[in-house]
Amino acid sequence: MKRIMAASVLAMCASSALHAQDIPGIEICTAEKAMDRRTSCLQSNIDFLQKTITKQSLDQQQKLDAAYRQIQALKAALISQQGAMDELKASQSRLADELKKKADAPGAKETAKDLAKDAVKDAAPAKPGGK
Repeated sequence: MKRIMAASVLAMCASSALHAQDIPGIEICTAEKAMDRRTSCLQSNIDFLQKTITKQSLDQQQKLDAAYRQIQALKAALISQQGAMDELKASQSRLADELKKKADAPGAKETAKDLAKDAVKDAAPAKPGGK
């Protein structure tokens, strides 16, 4: 009984697949003998191709727009990084000027090396645990 039911279900699936001919795509129109059917077949191919081109065009435009937005975000990030680098360079030059002034000051007990070590210690972050 189960074999008969399985065979009938399989037969129904196969017959429904044979009747499904409205799948969009390119058809071979040379097999049609009547001109009206051949014309209809060619028009169907044209419609399919136009829809495909339109869809692909929209997809590519969306990809281009997404890439443009990403480029703009990367440009903004680059500008902010350049600003941070400019600040660091300015800070570094101020520190170098301060060290030079302290080293050139009359009666200075510390050498430029000692001043540089102190500046590095001051700039170093505190270690966890207070050590």
